[in-house]
Amino acid sequence: MLSLASLNALDRPAFTAALGHLFEHSPWIEEETWPRRPFLDATHLHAELCATMRAAGRARQLELIRAHPDLAGRLARQNALTAESTREQASAGLDRLTEAELAEFQRLNTAYLARLGFPFIICARLNAKSAILAAMQARLSNPPDLEFATALGEIEKIARLRLNDLLEKPT
Repeated sequence: MLSLASLNALDRPAFTAALGHLFEHSPWIEEETWPRRPFLDATHLHAELCATMRAAGRARQLELIRAHPDLAGRLARQNALTAESTREQASAGLDRLTEAELAEFQRLNTAYLARLGFPFIICARLNAKSAILAAMQARLSNPPDLEFATALGEIEKIARLRLNDLLEKPT
């Protein structure tokens, strides 16, 4: 666990290394947020990180979205997810799917990617597998711009939970 004071005192490479896992395979967000130190609290830090993500061009945001793995996808079955993604998917029960559930996740992942060009993103820690499947089915027909915006919002939720896991709780 890190204190906010210790994070504020880090140089750019150490800050990026400490927080670089908050946004899946996208440490550029932390690196570009570093100059806005000192952060007053976790909410301020998270808001600044999200502002960096939101200020990026659409192409860079798309790279961020595409850096996320499919839910219950090939990488999960090969144990090739990041430690954070592994824990998050397990918290939703995605590591304990029946064959039928796994087939449905694969079908929906494939359909979503084919239609929208990026993976379905939802904050798994805030949802059970049944809710995730229902959301996948419901969101599959959404307009691309709505899904793009929804994906960024879900990424913000994921990053906040990861940040909460990392920071010491104020006393």
